[in-house]
Amino acid sequence: MRLENKTAVVTGGSTGIGRAIAEAMIAEGARALIGSRREDLLRETAEAIGAEWCVLDAGQTDSLKQMFRAVRDRFGKLDILVNNAAITTPSLPVQDTEESDLDLLLTVNLKGYFTAMKLAYPLLKETRGCVLNISSMAGVTGQQSHAAYAATKGGINALTKCAAADWGHERVRVNALCPTGVWTDALRVWCDEQPNSDEIMDYLDRVHSLGYCPNPDEIASVAVFLCSDEAKFMTGAIVPVSGGSECGYRM
Repeated sequence: MRLENKTAVVTGGSTGIGRAIAEAMIAEGARALIGSRREDLLRETAEAIGAEWCVLDAGQTDSLKQMFRAVRDRFGKLDILVNNAAITTPSLPVQDTEESDLDLLLTVNLKGYFTAMKLAYPLLKETRGCVLNISSMAGVTGQQSHAAYAATKGGINALTKCAAADWGHERVRVNALCPTGVWTDALRVWCDEQPNSDEIMDYLDRVHSLGYCPNPDEIASVAVFLCSDEAKFMTGAIVPVSGGSECGYRM
């Protein structure tokens, strides 16, 4: 019970990595509130894993304010913020990316994380809590035909380090977790829709040095560690949970 008596917020918590993190934290004793846009799916997930819930548009400041008011009203405190809500498309190089698509990616992925951290700071300062930003190895190594998305993730990594430097004297820790590919339901649906789906699925296994693409629970276990007292001297860390995908060229 590494998170006993802790309270956590997980944005984008109704599916995929966010759901797995919330579920793992609850299993370790935390109380959790999950937020996402689809109320029907949010209710279903919250009931299944034993979480509180709040409808959230992570790109809208007023929606984020409402979520943190709900946190204070329901829990009275906040120990952990997991910034996970993000969009991944369009997947294009710089020259083919529309300005409107760039604006949306920046609003949700980067501004949304920034604003959530700003709103959470007074609560986290009271508990000497922590932030975990779910980033991506795309923001570390770059990624072909994914310029805007990778740029937002690189920005998240820089934001993580800056906040860690600013908030360290308050004993508020800030770290980022960077997967490569993860077998979420959304990724499987996307693969199935591609004309060369078998090749893509094989590639997603081969790109990881360990030889397979992980499931969300393998990301969630690292998230729990980073938010627990076992990692109490870690801050400003950009942690790869990547199966060694960045370790070198492979045939």
